[in-house]
Amino acid sequence: MSVLETLQRRAAAQPAHIVLSEGFDPRIVSAAVRAVDAGLGQVTLVGDTATVTEQLAAIGAAPSEALHIADPATSPLTTAVADTYLELRKHKGVTPETAQKQARDPMVFAAMLVRLGHADGTVGGAVATTSDTVRAALQVIGKAKDAALVSSFFLMVLPEGHASGCDAMIFSDSGLVIDPNSEELAAIAAQSAGSFAALLGATPKVAMLSFSTQGSARHPAVTKVADAAKLLREQHPDIASDGELQFDAAFDPDVGASKAKGSDVAGHANVMIFPNLDAGNIGYKIAQRVGGCAAIGPILQGLAKPANDLSRGCTADDVVHMIAVTALQAAALKERT
Repeated sequence: MSVLETLQRRAAAQPAHIVLSEGFDPRIVSAAVRAVDAGLGQVTLVGDTATVTEQLAAIGAAPSEALHIADPATSPLTTAVADTYLELRKHKGVTPETAQKQARDPMVFAAMLVRLGHADGTVGGAVATTSDTVRAALQVIGKAKDAALVSSFFLMVLPEGHASGCDAMIFSDSGLVIDPNSEELAAIAAQSAGSFAALLGATPKVAMLSFSTQGSARHPAVTKVADAAKLLREQHPDIASDGELQFDAAFDPDVGASKAKGSDVAGHANVMIFPNLDAGNIGYKIAQRVGGCAAIGPILQGLAKPANDLSRGCTADDVVHMIAVTALQAAALKERT
């Protein structure tokens, strides 16, 4: 069974209610129908009722007990959404009139359904920009109380039968935090380890990446990563981690054994923590475009409840995968609370 099939199987065992904020988009509608058919849980499509109904009919589907339409213009929940938004944002100068307008914004409406407990998670960004998607999540759902920051990762699925024997990794942060300091890097690493365990049901092994391996080079950029690795070990001794490590030492067992003798992580890492967004974003795109990896994300972590972003070039397959990811994040949150 492939990683993506396993992901969906695990999500179907813990079904959730996921809200899709772009119910007017054919890719989103197709994915919603497929997710329901796959048993991933309930799905709510946010949008104009007539438009969404028409999109469903075009693929031979219709609303059902598991597949809902929520129209912010007519929903009985819109008043509660506006009232809650006003309470959340009035310190920023938001007026009742602005709150009423924002309550009809699909991104805000979807995120508020999650905040108010009407759904377990939300997914958007097939049409909206990442900045708009993340802004709605941060303003409405907010950071988890125990999280140092909100960060992101990509789930990188390697080509089947890859010579390394590895089938999936997490690359973080590859989409959100531009230049984390040592404390933030350690927090991103801990979040990513938890995300790996939640999504794949396997033991994370974290590599703090650099252009140096265990002191082979000296530079403030190396020191930042080495300090982050030390903080991670001190704060989370239960997480298998090492650093600083070059990517080849983290990924290749022979190189790891040569460059980082005695390390239990070197050569076997599955959670790769990049020193900044430049490295993380470039790295995931090279792995995707040259290495043939499937890249699912950016997936957000550190929020009070799950909310995730899609690429504007996404396919219906990508959306189904993200629904499964969001459902698993929701299940992990329920287990913690």
